[in-house]
Amino acid sequence: MKFKKIFFLILFTFFLSFTLMAQTVNGVVNVRKHNGVTEPMPYASIYWVEGKAVLESNDKGQFSFDRKRNDTLTLVATFVGHTRDTVLINKSQNKIEFLIKESSELEAARVITRQQGNYISKITPVKTEIISAAGLCKMACCNLAESFENSASVTVGYSDAITGARQIRLLGLSGIYTQMLDENRPVMRGISAPFGLSYVPGQWLESIQIAKGPSSVINGVEAITGQINLEHRKPTAEQPLFVNLFLSNTLRTEANIASSLQLNNRWSTVTLAHFSTDPANHDGNHDGFRDEPQSMQFNLSNRWLFLAENGMQIRFGIKALTDDRIAGQIDFDKNTERDADIWGSKIKNNSLNSYFKIGFPLSADNARNIAAVVDYSYHELKSFFGRKDYDGFQNSLFANLIFQNEMSEYHKYTFGFSGTYDNYNEHLKDWFWSGNTAATLDLFPGRIEKSIGAYGEYTYTNGEKASVVAGVRLDNNNIHGWLFAPRINLKYAFDEKLIFRALAGRGYRSTTLIPDNLGILSTGRKIEIPENLDIEDAWTYGANLTGYMPVGHSDASLSFDYFRTDFNRQVIVDQEYDLSKISIYNLDGRSFTNTYQVDLNLEPIERLSILTTFRYTDAKVTLKGQGLVEKPLTSKYKGVFNVQYATRMSKWTFDVTAQLNGPSRLPYFADGGGYSPVYGMLYAQVTRKLKDLDVYVGGENLTNYRQKHAILNAENPFSTGFNSTIIWGPLMGFKVYAGLRYTLWK
Repeated sequence: MKFKKIFFLILFTFFLSFTLMAQTVNGVVNVRKHNGVTEPMPYASIYWVEGKAVLESNDKGQFSFDRKRNDTLTLVATFVGHTRDTVLINKSQNKIEFLIKESSELEAARVITRQQGNYISKITPVKTEIISAAGLCKMACCNLAESFENSASVTVGYSDAITGARQIRLLGLSGIYTQMLDENRPVMRGISAPFGLSYVPGQWLESIQIAKGPSSVINGVEAITGQINLEHRKPTAEQPLFVNLFLSNTLRTEANIASSLQLNNRWSTVTLAHFSTDPANHDGNHDGFRDEPQSMQFNLSNRWLFLAENGMQIRFGIKALTDDRIAGQIDFDKNTERDADIWGSKIKNNSLNSYFKIGFPLSADNARNIAAVVDYSYHELKSFFGRKDYDGFQNSLFANLIFQNEMSEYHKYTFGFSGTYDNYNEHLKDWFWSGNTAATLDLFPGRIEKSIGAYGEYTYTNGEKASVVAGVRLDNNNIHGWLFAPRINLKYAFDEKLIFRALAGRGYRSTTLIPDNLGILSTGRKIEIPENLDIEDAWTYGANLTGYMPVGHSDASLSFDYFRTDFNRQVIVDQEYDLSKISIYNLDGRSFTNTYQVDLNLEPIERLSILTTFRYTDAKVTLKGQGLVEKPLTSKYKGVFNVQYATRMSKWTFDVTAQLNGPSRLPYFADGGGYSPVYGMLYAQVTRKLKDLDVYVGGENLTNYRQKHAILNAENPFSTGFNSTIIWGPLMGFKVYAGLRYTLWK
């Protein structure tokens, strides 16, 4: 009943927004490169002189705003390292176009500016937190898993104390309910998911966009709590060479190389290479087990862009990686065969991904266009964990055909067809004791799953005043039948200083049990996988209010969030019902999560920025024998305080981040149940800029806090009570590191 009221309120606001059609100025910022190519300029700044406002173009160079009753407007478009363009528009004019150029004078003296590290986009109808390239440099950010320390929206932790696999939490739920996108292509699905966050080097990225809620229907039905989109370094970036080197006191060593080359007016490419290793054994809590696995990873990617004179674009690329991990007791190493007396683990991941994207303009102004996307992934995971063996092989294909038509400056629609094909070939072999007799359990939980669907999405935009994105898709799944997913997102600006957003939508996901819960292999329990598991089905809805106010050097932003996720169907992995095994069953009852969050971002004085954010989570689930209880190992709250100060010309940059992590409910078999303690963490980094070279030193977990007794019954690893999955805090203590970033500009 409550949801119906919210839904009708959203629909009422939807129709109300059509009555608010004030005169709106729409424009685009284009850039002319040194090689003569002209293309849209994303994230350019547009200054409205009379209105004393600053706008930002979107990723397609477009912007809009509601005009006042001025006879003439003066607008200035600019971007760092480019010339400015000033346009005067009269009262009757409402469409404008800027053309800025790359400044040749900057070859002798480069202008240095500071980019916001974390900020909330003013443009998007869905509340979207953006972590920019500057935000990715606030800390080492060796990989994607380490790139969210300044965000309370996303929490990252270990899935267990053995494998080093990381998982995110968004809206209080595991990252399996968040759709991960690589430039709007679904990634990190199925067998590739457990270590996927570690396979995206932070220095490969240009930005991370975190959208809460189901968001758009264009990329499938799998987004329940949100979408995280990754933007990589672009082929058009005029950086022939970028080098990042990193070394920590734990002997973690990392090297990243990127090279963007413009071969001619049409062809450009970027090559990305990564190497990292953790060669040392660490046992800070002296339980006989490595705190992190020893590992070695190689990662290579090559991306291409072709721009035709008629506006057609072709993008394609390939990525390959290999990763080896040795985990378990200190006495187990890479030369040790499986031993009945030593608990060890070897994990080998190999992966290959390729994609092809093509877009055709169907009109001179690109208001109508058609695009096709094809993505193929292969992933193999070969491993053993003590007496459990797990081998998984995945072949996945994603295809999407998209037609878009911008009928006017207010109305746009998109429709298309998409399909996925997943072939999971899995084998789990479990050695266990049945009384005094050794027994084995062979399971083959793999499957072939195919889904094809059609979708449509309508967008109404009234400048900066109001926007509505309403979409629906219908998919047919060969295992679960028809899947219907409606979604709606709206944004309304009471004025340029106060913005309201709301959303509601439905999402689904098929469970890949072992990869989704890889930590259960690092227990002494028997694993039984039932055959009648439902597809997971949930509604997410929520609202956001963001205000901007003049504080200090620039406008401060204050944002309030509320989101709720209700599961109709869910797969429960329960360790409390039967201590001899992992109980897996379909939800019978209620499961929901409420999330409240407040964010404050301000710059009280020039070059001093402060980010404060706090999130509270109420997550409950119905478990067998317990009824509706708090979801275990889900932190009640998290607070983040980040302060950054830069000297003139950003020669020195100082960053400090403090976190406060709230308690989590512990299963009753772990330390007698109850709650984990509240703990804080501290990060710091100093960066020195020397022309094209940045040198940085920093520290993580400077309070040296770590979870005690991360592994239950570590002294008896082959017993039923052995368990490494009860993780609520950091496993590694104090870390210091140093590194450099070198950029060669064209």
